Amino acid sequence: MTHLNFWFDPISPFAHLAFERMPQALEGLSYSVTYRPVLFAGLLAHWGQKGPAEIESKRAWTFRQVHWLAHRHGIVLQTPAQHPFNPLAHLRLLLACAPEGGTPSRHVCEAVLRRVWQGGGDANEPTRLAALTRELAPRIDPGDESIKRALKAAAANAIALGIFGVPTVEVEGRLFWGLDSLDMLAACLRGDPWFDSGVWEAEGAPRPGIRREVRDGATAPPEMGSR
Repeated sequence: MTHLNFWFDPISPFAHLAFERMPQALEGLSYSVTYRPVLFAGLLAHWGQKGPAEIESKRAWTFRQVHWLAHRHGIVLQTPAQHPFNPLAHLRLLLACAPEGGTPSRHVCEAVLRRVWQGGGDANEPTRLAALTRELAPRIDPGDESIKRALKAAAANAIALGIFGVPTVEVEGRLFWGLDSLDMLAACLRGDPWFDSGVWEAEGAPRPGIRREVRDGATAPPEMGSR
């Protein structure tokens, strides 16, 4: 049996879609999953990226695409009333529901993701959060300092692995990012010989190229940065 680590943040519609889609994508394979909540904003800050919802034209495309993908795969999805939103309450709740030193169950992750991505309400509306907390009955107060430390540690661990986005599935040191990587993940688990051909390693190696420069808080195009 192969073990998978599913890194996700409830703020991501792709995390919701991948969570719902993964059992079908990996049907017939022998695997187990550990679900690992992580703050997406922390990954973005570390790698110097913007989230797709922070660029208006990209936000518009992203939500059109995720609704198409939900339609295609028969997954219920309604965009929250406010997005992006602060997912810390949901991330802390996920960890607070986990056994001591452990990770949240699929049932708990499903409840949180569906509460965010079904119904179209405000994900952080206090009565909705309170109802979800009562439903899941966390082991410890989500505001406990140990939960905050665990979330920071999760981000540090994800960054150490090279994780830059969510959802990411980690298996035996390989990272599969995004909903559209599930077929690739399934091929890996089935023993597709491509993964032993050397292409994975060769194409993942750094290579020289033009780098953009940051000037006065703005990123200069490569041709400007080379003058």
